[in-house]
Amino acid sequence: QVQLVESGGGLVQAGGSLRLSCAASGSILSFNVMGWYRQAPGKQRELVAVITRDAITNYADSVKGRFTISRDNAKRRVYLQMNSLKPEDTAVYYCHGVLVGSDYWGQGTQVTVSS
Repeated sequence: QVQLVESGGGLVQAGGSLRLSCAASGSILSFNVMGWYRQAPGKQRELVAVITRDAITNYADSVKGRFTISRDNAKRRVYLQMNSLKPEDTAVYYCHGVLVGSDYWGQGTQVTVSS
């Protein structure tokens, strides 16, 4: 069974940094696309960043230049380095993967940015 487990969330002051990690139960090379989404209270879940099997990346406009998605195939992990954090980045962050046409989600990790 495919499992994605996030870690690395927490409380940080505005301007600070956090690094989220997503650990997959199997080889992440099996995933066509992996990415990070977030959901703030009262808002819809939104795309933050994605990375393909060929390491092509794409970012939401709101995080371009501040966040970096990367993957370590040997460690079966996908990372989200978040710099220059803003209070509006506060949300639950979810790891997501697409495998053979099916969507898989982690349980989420809370990121809170104080002003």
